[in-house]
Amino acid sequence: MRFTHGETAILVDCGLFQGSRSLETLNISDFAFDPKSIAAVVLTHAHIDHSGLLPKLASRGFKGKIWCTRQTADLLEHMLADSGRIHEADAQRHNRRRDRAGDPPFDPIYTEQDALDAWRRCRPVDLEEWFEPAPGFRCRLWNAGHILGSASVELENSGVRIMCSGDLGPDNKAFYHDPAGPAGFDHVICESTYGDRARPQITLEERRKLLEAEVRGAIVRGGNLIIPSFALERTQELLLDLINLSRSGAIAGVPIFVDSPLANKVTGVFASYAAELEDTGGENIFDYPSFHLVNEVAQSIRLNSVSGAIILAASGMCEGGRIRHHLTHNLHRRDSTVLFVGFQAQGSLGRVILDGAKSVRVSGKDVRVRAQIRRIDSYSAHADQGELLDWIEERQPIAGSLFLTHGENDALEEMRRLLQQRSPELSVRIPEIGESYGLTPGEPAKRTATGPVGLQEAIGRDWQNSYAQFSTSLKQELAKIRDKKQREKAIEDMRQVLESYKDSKQKKKLSRRDEAKA
Repeated sequence: MRFTHGETAILVDCGLFQGSRSLETLNISDFAFDPKSIAAVVLTHAHIDHSGLLPKLASRGFKGKIWCTRQTADLLEHMLADSGRIHEADAQRHNRRRDRAGDPPFDPIYTEQDALDAWRRCRPVDLEEWFEPAPGFRCRLWNAGHILGSASVELENSGVRIMCSGDLGPDNKAFYHDPAGPAGFDHVICESTYGDRARPQITLEERRKLLEAEVRGAIVRGGNLIIPSFALERTQELLLDLINLSRSGAIAGVPIFVDSPLANKVTGVFASYAAELEDTGGENIFDYPSFHLVNEVAQSIRLNSVSGAIILAASGMCEGGRIRHHLTHNLHRRDSTVLFVGFQAQGSLGRVILDGAKSVRVSGKDVRVRAQIRRIDSYSAHADQGELLDWIEERQPIAGSLFLTHGENDALEEMRRLLQQRSPELSVRIPEIGESYGLTPGEPAKRTATGPVGLQEAIGRDWQNSYAQFSTSLKQELAKIRDKKQREKAIEDMRQVLESYKDSKQKKKLSRRDEAKA
């Protein structure tokens, strides 16, 4: 989000687009503003969808400071560097492809060095202390209870009071106090990730019982328990629960592998703040005999021969990282289990698997899904519908407008419906990507510019997701046609359908040309 007053502009977050391939192409586009015009960035937390374009911003001319909590700054060193390495590796892979021979070189969005250069711009600040990131702007950070170091941003400029929620954590989350903040704003911007769902309220002990049941079930089946896990926060929460289950004897002797160099570095940051975290007893609980931290590629490959183990690997939505390697080797096994413990965005491989796909494409290979697919919702780092509504209520009165962001369409619309039901007089806006609004004290926000045409279409599932799902099942469907001639006819029919779309496009061109001549 960009806030401007006169000639001065600041950003609250600068994140990488994640989801479908169409959405991710926005990461290589130019910024909608001149990076040199940004005086400062105020960062809510270290997740890449909030911080991941900071290196690109800095490499394009941003010279200001990045204001955030101490914990966020410590995490960002590893998160951004890892993201830079991934972009470099992606570029190298694209340039090696034979079908790109002769094409211009594919450049990474940014490099590891760009990432570290951006990280050095961090300026840590304490929660609830005022600071001035740029002339005319005054800010305070408030605990958001989402991940280590996460914060909501209170912002003031020229008499306008604004609150940006960042990502909000649920009540009674492991490690942190509940989200906090003052009341009485002109405008509030609130995330809505889980705006359309309410989770059962369970205690940490009840959550561990659910995890215990999944671990026991997976071990009985004889294969591995594969857990796609975000390197930051989700992995550490799982380790907290697995330690407790192991110490109690509930899952004694089960080896636990954390196959993610980034997750292992992040766990080291958590360990450095152990004395400040809840539920750890002030000790470094992450140094435990059953844990095997896997960093080297050779160590990761050796896990192919393991059975009866718990393997945690990033990424949490299965979009990259070593989890794809473990899915390739375990999804087809009937004795293995894949346990999802986090949100799966539309268009992600994790969402496709969770939605019941019989076959998926992983790293260029078609993989049958025979493993048990399981899910636990109680590990979410996001507030659910009721908790979001409570957080908004605690920010009242809101004299101007409430903006709902960071959610899929159904979640956003359901939140708007409930809020208008509760407070009919409240101005609730769902901004589209690229829109701009004028914010004044005590008055509803006014839209001053719309986003580029077609930009909204990049959000959500795209044709490449549909193609991948269709192509992986095509061979199986054709094999079901026993008659050879009928099978050939089916292939020819599909070819003709594709040709008909080409013909239709050509006819439209000719028709427009004829109209122009007339």
